[in-house]
Amino acid sequence: MSNPLKTFLARVTRRPKALYALTALVVILLAAGAWAVHTLIAEPAEPVVTQAIDRGDIEKTVLATGILKPSVQVNVGAQVNGQLKKLYVRAGDRVSKGQLLAEIDPTLQQSELRKSEAELESATAQKQASLYTLTQYQLELKRQLQLDRDGSGVKSNLEQAQAKVDTQKAQIKVNEAQIVQAQMALETAKANLGYTRILAPVDGQVLGIVTKEGQTVVSSQTAPTILVLANVDVMTVQTRISETDVLKVHPGQPLSFYVVAEPKHRYQSVMGALQDAPNDALQDESASAQSQQPSAVYYNGVFSVPNPDHRLRTSMTAQVFIVTEQAKNVLRLPVMALGQPQGSNAYYVQVMNGDVPEQRLIHVGINDRQYVEVKDGLREGERVVVQNTAGTLNG
Repeated sequence: MSNPLKTFLARVTRRPKALYALTALVVILLAAGAWAVHTLIAEPAEPVVTQAIDRGDIEKTVLATGILKPSVQVNVGAQVNGQLKKLYVRAGDRVSKGQLLAEIDPTLQQSELRKSEAELESATAQKQASLYTLTQYQLELKRQLQLDRDGSGVKSNLEQAQAKVDTQKAQIKVNEAQIVQAQMALETAKANLGYTRILAPVDGQVLGIVTKEGQTVVSSQTAPTILVLANVDVMTVQTRISETDVLKVHPGQPLSFYVVAEPKHRYQSVMGALQDAPNDALQDESASAQSQQPSAVYYNGVFSVPNPDHRLRTSMTAQVFIVTEQAKNVLRLPVMALGQPQGSNAYYVQVMNGDVPEQRLIHVGINDRQYVEVKDGLREGERVVVQNTAGTLNG
């Protein structure tokens, strides 16, 4: 220890009052240091967050998923057998009703048409020959009748002449029936020849080509699909609505939706038809009995939406928001500002009175999980507490 410090301590120990003063000074310095350290490490108080009461729209919605389909979709197929000779369109092409889409090799149908024409000519000629024969038999009958009146005829010859006339008349009826059959066969052959030229049944867009050029199509049992044609100017959305929400949804309710490929763009429409039974209930009982496991129940709802720019495409997934309740230009309060509930549709909130929050009872209306309608208890422009350090406003 240095000499000056030894001298100072020796003097202090010889003077008790100085020793007490030194001790007090040390205690004060230690307390001041501890307070400073506590002040530095203590967390700052979280400020009270408020928001002004304003006016706006509140919508209560039901969320559903949907699949987009064209308003009209037609599987264009072949009604005759043959090789697909030529395709005149490609996937994505716009076509008009009656436009030539494809052509099947018409060789077989042309041969059948010529055969039918020949059979009709043959049946017509046979009828003409029968008419000539009938005329001959009628003349013979006329002569036998004249001989019979004169008393010089033979009865058997008269009967034979009469039988020939009657038989020939029946033959003419057979010939007429054969002509009708030949005409029907000819019309069928003409139709089948026409079916080799496949025309567009509606205006629309070619969604896809199923059968390629050179393939052979066989229509003996079912009409094979050559291409799929659809009207995509108007799309329909088939929604699946949960059984917990189906009683809230009715035809005519406004709705909006977006497709997952473009979530920032909202489309507007109204709910159309609503199915009264889920698809599972419409299936065959034997098929439904095989599935014993319980599953969620969904009801189908359908609505339409214009698609002039063709941005909406087949089988896109849509997130649909069906508006079940709405209030326009009403006082609204953030849901986070609600305190403890006080009965039906009554809550306490913290309202700023200057810089001091005070508790007030309000009554509310519909709630969209973000805002709640204020029926009474608050005025436009008043500020309410939506967050504080205690975290007790929302219970």
